[in-house]
This record gives sequence, structure tokens and C-alpha cells, in this order.
Amino acid sequence: QVRLAVSGGGSVQAGGSLRLSCEISGSIGNGYCIGWIRQVPGKEYEGVAGISSDGDPDYADSVKGRFTISQDNAKNTLNLQMSSLKPEDNAMYYCAATTAYSGSCGYEVLSWLIYYYWGQGTQVTVSS
Repeated sequence: QVRLAVSGGGSVQAGGSLRLSCEISGSIGNGYCIGWIRQVPGKEYEGVAGISSDGDPDYADSVKGRFTISQDNAKNTLNLQMSSLKPEDNAMYYCAATTAYSGSCGYEVLSWLIYYYWGQGTQVTVSS
């Protein structure tokens, strides 16, 4: 059984930094896609950053240059380092994963629709 456990998040002033972590237990397969999805109440989910098992990360335009997605060497933890945070980054952030039999999700790595496994959300609050 795959489980995603999210930690991190919290409150910070604009311009500050936060780090989210997602511990993945169980097997999602040798080919996979994992990512961070966020949601503002009343709005649709938004893919923030994602990475495929072939190692190519992708980012939403709104966070490029500010957020960095990474995996640890054992690849059982997914991290999201968020810098230069803005009030528009306020959202509930989720870690998500899915099996990718081809080894890559391509541009769809930022689409929340492809993800089968989800962790619990963590709130990120950025004050101006």
C-alpha cells in the first residue's frame, strides 16, 4: 500500500522560504511521477512542480526560479524548497504520486488529474 506523509508548511512573510517534505512508503513502481499540487479554496487544483522517474523536473510558470523539487538519494522522500514566497502562493499543498509505465509523464506531470496516490495537505500561508 502506498502512503504519502507530508511535513513542513506553515506561515511566513512575503519573501521568506519554506520547505515541504513528503515521505513515500510502499512501491509506486520503477516508473513513476511524483509532484506537488496546491489548491486555494474555491479554485481548482494547480500543479506546482513534478518529477518523473527519468529525472526531469517541471514547474508551473508561476513558481519557476523560486521553487525547487528534489528527491533524496533513496528516492523515498520528495522535497519542495520554496523561496521568495508571495501572498499568491497561499494554498493547501499536497504531495501526489502515480505509476508511469513509460517512465515519464511528460508535460502531464503538472496535471493533478494523472495522480492516483495523494498525501494529506499542508497549509502554506504567506503574509504581505
